[in-house]
Amino acid sequence: MKRISSAVLAVAVMLTAGLTLAAGEAATGTLSGKMMISTTTPMSEGMVYIYNLANGPAPSHERYWRVPDFVERLDKEGRFSLDLPAGEYCVGAIKRHGSTQIGPPQEGDHFLIGLDDKKIPKKYRLSKGEKLDLGVMAGALPFRALPVKQGVTAVEGTVQDPSGKPVEGVFIFAFVTPTVIGKPLFVSDRSDKDGKFLLRVHEGGTYFLKVRDSYGGGPPRGGSVLDGNKEGPMQKVSLKTGEVVRGVTLKGLKFPGRGPNKE
Repeated sequence: MKRISSAVLAVAVMLTAGLTLAAGEAATGTLSGKMMISTTTPMSEGMVYIYNLANGPAPSHERYWRVPDFVERLDKEGRFSLDLPAGEYCVGAIKRHGSTQIGPPQEGDHFLIGLDDKKIPKKYRLSKGEKLDLGVMAGALPFRALPVKQGVTAVEGTVQDPSGKPVEGVFIFAFVTPTVIGKPLFVSDRSDKDGKFLLRVHEGGTYFLKVRDSYGGGPPRGGSVLDGNKEGPMQKVSLKTGEVVRGVTLKGLKFPGRGPNKE
């Protein structure tokens, strides 16, 4: 029996606690394919990213980074096979050449999004009981960060520790509800050495922000950076489509760990 991938594999673990689909959300179809850098070079042991269009917009790395709904490691030949709920999906993949963590691509990583003839993310419809093979998807290119486009909708700010010093290397997650139950919809690149971050979103609205230094892997370990416990209120930000809200300051705390060994 194929394994059912978790909703964002580690993000769901980080923020909730489960490795299965939500109750009542039965896996009713199988989506498979092969991700390639070129016709002869597979994206060996990279990660395939699956976006359920019922939960948010299609991916658009030039405008924002949407958190995927399902993540699965590719095999040595670049293949994947996932049991998923019936629905409409977009598919992409990243082959890391540095960090192995889940998250937005970094400079030099090979990055691939399935595109249609108009060069926009292709939508794949998976029906109940269907085994949908996408075949070979080739053409992954080294990722290069692009200048922020005019008209982008975003939150800009800094992450500081309790003493006011900048916190480098953390993600900012955007939720659409004031709770960490469920998963975030968007995520920033990592904060820079000055603690600055840019969190791009699809459109205007109200978002609730959460700081974390990784996509997850269960309860935080000693030394992990986060912005408090899950009961604490999240930073609320409201903005209009095409607006950049600046000057947001978030706090990042080092988790001391649990127990005598502080793990």
